[in-house]
Amino acid sequence: MIVTTTNSVEGQAIQSYLGIVSAEAILGANIFKDMFAGVRNVVGGRSAAYEKELRKAQEIALAELEQNANDLGANALVGVDLDYETIDGGMLMVTASGTAVAIG
Repeated sequence: MIVTTTNSVEGQAIQSYLGIVSAEAILGANIFKDMFAGVRNVVGGRSAAYEKELRKAQEIALAELEQNANDLGANALVGVDLDYETIDGGMLMVTASGTAVAIG
């Protein structure tokens, strides 16, 4: 499946718009990662532990988004947007949304 943040797929005509789809991934950050992120994992203001968790959540959200589009009979997703949130208690949430389309 083609997944793009643009509103079209270059060289491909959109045959039909099948609907807006969305997916979420919520992951809990390990308490030990939280405690030691400031000591061990921060290099130049970045935390490797948190970056790894965010990448994992993004992959899960995008895979679920593709499955939801596939269920509608889509072979592409256009206008994909990713949003990141923190939830009380150290939870990380990634929301993915886009338009499921049939191209050909």
